[in-house]
Amino acid sequence: MKIILLFLLLISFLFGQEDQQDSSYTLGSGKKVGSLPLYLGGYFSTDYRSTPETQHNRFRVDDIAFLAYGSSNKFSYMSELEYKEFYVKEWSDGNTSIQKHNKLRIERLYLDYNYDENLVLRVGKYNSPIGYWNLMPINVLRATTSSPLSSSMIYPKYTTGIDLSYLLFSDYEVKVDFLAQNNNDFDDAYNNFHIDKHYGVGVTYSKNDLSLKLNGGYFHTKKKVLPSDDIYYWLASLKYDNDHFKIMGELGTQFDKNGLLVPYSGYIQGMYRITEQHLPVIRFESYSSNVLLGRKKDQFVILGYTYRPVFPMAFKAEYQLHEDNEKDKVLFSFSVMF
Repeated sequence: MKIILLFLLLISFLFGQEDQQDSSYTLGSGKKVGSLPLYLGGYFSTDYRSTPETQHNRFRVDDIAFLAYGSSNKFSYMSELEYKEFYVKEWSDGNTSIQKHNKLRIERLYLDYNYDENLVLRVGKYNSPIGYWNLMPINVLRATTSSPLSSSMIYPKYTTGIDLSYLLFSDYEVKVDFLAQNNNDFDDAYNNFHIDKHYGVGVTYSKNDLSLKLNGGYFHTKKKVLPSDDIYYWLASLKYDNDHFKIMGELGTQFDKNGLLVPYSGYIQGMYRITEQHLPVIRFESYSSNVLLGRKKDQFVILGYTYRPVFPMAFKAEYQLHEDNEKDKVLFSFSVMF
């Protein structure tokens, strides 16, 4: 694994050198292919996790992704294929296991039609436009290595169907999203819920540095992993972002016709920009679930720090302090976008 890490660091260094020498390429923006409306790029991330109480350790080459995107006139598109958990090594008490997943998955594949500056139609597989965290799918762009549980417990991360968004401009902005899926996913295995239906609406209000958002929806699961196949959700979100700090928060609930499945799951996170390279972060999370096995409730704090030598490259560290000490974790990660 040392060889793999050295190889990844070497690739990052070479791209960084190219960034300095070739003005036609910017690290993180992809490489334009001739005169075609096509950019090719990608990203990868590795991470290491340790659980001090149980002495359980894990190293992963987590994401190896390939991007193709571009635009022409009123059309734009995005294709993202990814190896997820490409290499996973776990060890504890002298026992070691290694897993490899070498199947290329479809994470995103969609086409946009910009009717005008107000109305956009999206068709294909895309990140569900729910909350704010779910719209940051790439590790290097996020503030922490780990994601809040609300982003995986409440709603489907991906939707395969259509999304219609309308933006109203004034001295503020109001955006309304309508999403609809009534078909199978392009890649059922690459989603947190296996769904064949998903309908939702979202309203976002933004003014200056403040943004508020409310989402609600329904989805149908193909595999009965929950007490019901027909699931509903709500999620309220906020974001405040200025030159010095960024605050994000989300709070959601999930239910079926018989009652609450996840009474609540949410977080509040603050990040301070010491400089553009040095970014400490703190996040508080809490959830209550009636469907998870084991512990039904938890609340914990995450203390993190991100160092960005350049924006599309990040070294991250975080420590998770749980009510249950056995769940405390230390995480380190390295990620870069080309």
